[in-house]
Amino acid sequence: MAGVTAPAAAANLAGKSGVRVVVIGDPGTGKSSLVVALATEQFPENVPRVMPPTRLPADYFPDRVPITIIDTSSSPEQKPKLIAECQAADAVVLTYACDRPATLERLSSFWLPELRRLQLKAPVIVVGCKLDLRDEQQVSLEQVMAPIMQSFREIETCIECSALRQIQVPEVFYYAQKAVLHPTAPLFDQEAQSLKPRCVRALKRIFILCDNDKDGALSDVELNEFQVRCFSAPLQPTEISGVKRVVQEKMPEGVHESGLTLTGFLFLHALFIEKGRLETTWTVLRKFGYDNDIKLRDDLIAVPIKRAPDQTLEMTIEVVDFLRGIFNMFDIDNDGALLPAELEDLFSTAPENPWSSDPYKDCAEKNVLGGLSLEGFLSKWALMTLLDPVNSFANLVYVGYPGDVVSAFTLTRKRRVDRKKQQTQRNVFQCYVFGARGSGKTSLLQSFIGRQPSDALPSNSERFATNTVELPDGTRKTLVLREIPEGEVRSILGDKESLAACDVAVFVYDSCDEYSWQRARDLLVQVATHGENTGYEVPCLIVAAKDDLDQSPVALQESTRVSQDMGIEMPIPISVRLRDLNNIFCRIVHAAQQPHLSIPETEAGKTRRQYRQLLNRSLMVVSVGAAVAVVGIGAYRIYAARKNASS
Repeated sequence: MAGVTAPAAAANLAGKSGVRVVVIGDPGTGKSSLVVALATEQFPENVPRVMPPTRLPADYFPDRVPITIIDTSSSPEQKPKLIAECQAADAVVLTYACDRPATLERLSSFWLPELRRLQLKAPVIVVGCKLDLRDEQQVSLEQVMAPIMQSFREIETCIECSALRQIQVPEVFYYAQKAVLHPTAPLFDQEAQSLKPRCVRALKRIFILCDNDKDGALSDVELNEFQVRCFSAPLQPTEISGVKRVVQEKMPEGVHESGLTLTGFLFLHALFIEKGRLETTWTVLRKFGYDNDIKLRDDLIAVPIKRAPDQTLEMTIEVVDFLRGIFNMFDIDNDGALLPAELEDLFSTAPENPWSSDPYKDCAEKNVLGGLSLEGFLSKWALMTLLDPVNSFANLVYVGYPGDVVSAFTLTRKRRVDRKKQQTQRNVFQCYVFGARGSGKTSLLQSFIGRQPSDALPSNSERFATNTVELPDGTRKTLVLREIPEGEVRSILGDKESLAACDVAVFVYDSCDEYSWQRARDLLVQVATHGENTGYEVPCLIVAAKDDLDQSPVALQESTRVSQDMGIEMPIPISVRLRDLNNIFCRIVHAAQQPHLSIPETEAGKTRRQYRQLLNRSLMVVSVGAAVAVVGIGAYRIYAARKNASS
């Protein structure tokens, strides 16, 4: 693989139209002289205390990106300006004087800790100025800087220079530009001397995309196609042989009869980086759409589908079929489930496993070995599409989905329209689960994914559970249960559109605890009122949990009365402990499928409805009266006209 060629240079910009380099350091270390010597290619006799901004033209360095150099003063009164310049920098050049050891010590005691305190993200280039004055008895740069670089990983590189002798002056700013356009930190772990995991994952995806015949190796033809795509220049047969020979000498498993293996491909990139040719790996990554965080660029994974608050995105049949295919591909033991190792392998071409943390980590049913069934696998994808379509589409692309966002997702109809039409076409339903602490909300979610209540870790944040539900007619729908912590209800209902994403709400109470019912009733009234005030009414169900324990007569009577008064279904008794769930999940889906029914009505809502009905009747009477009057006037005019004609 060749180095960067001119046609590939545009891929190296990483979205930057220029690089801003800020020069800092102790007084008298040669900051301004360094800037002047670069701009004029000679040593200045009279140097101003601080140079004005200096701009190098785009063609100064091979990457053809203009550089703006900002000189600074380290005087106390100029500190606010110094801080502002550092925070705006793409790279920082930190100077010390080779003939003044105290300035070198100040790097560790002041400057580098100060940059950390400012939480600076820019790479740092440490520069020893006045190399011509350096004592020959001093230890080498490598020996001096090794412990400092060990403590301050933000240092990209170190270099010594002499403005007087014009020694390595341009190199200082070349390395600064290179640290911005081709940074080491995202690619390579200096301590472990190995590629970083995210870099490995990206290169593995690129390798798979280039392995057209899917035989696990890049043939000479495939290598040449890769070379042309990245560097706009083919490799000669002797060059390809030379590349494979280098790999085979150092890593025999990197090449076999079919060509260059993934191991060899990764070895080559590690070799380029170790030799300082980071631009080669960065060119490859950027040609395949990766940014400086080694994630696909936002424009490649955008989901430009406008949605109303009560609309969601669902996966198309095309995507579901694709996911079924990769599930079977990675189910190596053909046991109908993806074990954790198999799931990690499936996501090994993504920056990380998107399901390794909440809300996805423990949201679906698993077998005793921790394996995820096909239904659980598809349910997790449905949940990710519901909550974060951009992340869902990005990961589809990472695992090999070849289509665009239009072929991946379909936009559901607005819920308000569904209510008017008294039906819905959705395949994924989200159910908000409300209730007091200890009412049985978590147990309900755990039972939905085949787990014991004790398996759930204590949490004060939202919890999700997702699974497929088979309905009596044989159709299957995906249901997402979203547990709303009691303490978060007020903040959630403070958002006008908070119920827009909700297809159905369930209110769980402990049937042997009167207070638990009172709290569920209050929450039901709050949600119903919010829906009436915002127009996002949702079907509601009451669930009487812990039905195997002694019932509270007051709670039983009151819950029955309230459900009747508010016009919703009678409370549904369940016992998770006895696994008597009373077909609760089918009933939840059924309620969501009929968005015009089971909508609770508060007393205020009833009053408003009755007022509207009265108003509508009054308007109808007025309209009929007006029509009669118009007809009467018309008849009189006809009568008068005939009378005049006869006379």
